[in-house]
Amino acid sequence: MFTIEHDFDATVVTLIDEVRQGRRPLLEDVVITAFDDRVVITQADADTDALSTVVLSIEQLNELRAALNLPEGNYRVTRD
Repeated sequence: MFTIEHDFDATVVTLIDEVRQGRRPLLEDVVITAFDDRVVITQADADTDALSTVVLSIEQLNELRAALNLPEGNYRVTRD
């Protein structure tokens, strides 16, 4: 399950873990906040109550998108 919210300066997508009972423990929600120049991914650590944050540039996000559909190897995305 996920939610999408459009704020003034960002779009916020929250991924909510759902599994059938007993299959595995539920993981904490993942919050993805997309700005014009970066994407911020956060998730709480249930063991420490700390918030883990990863910041990707738009270029890194585009490379991740491409990488999900490619086989193992080294690649360079050409930019126009």
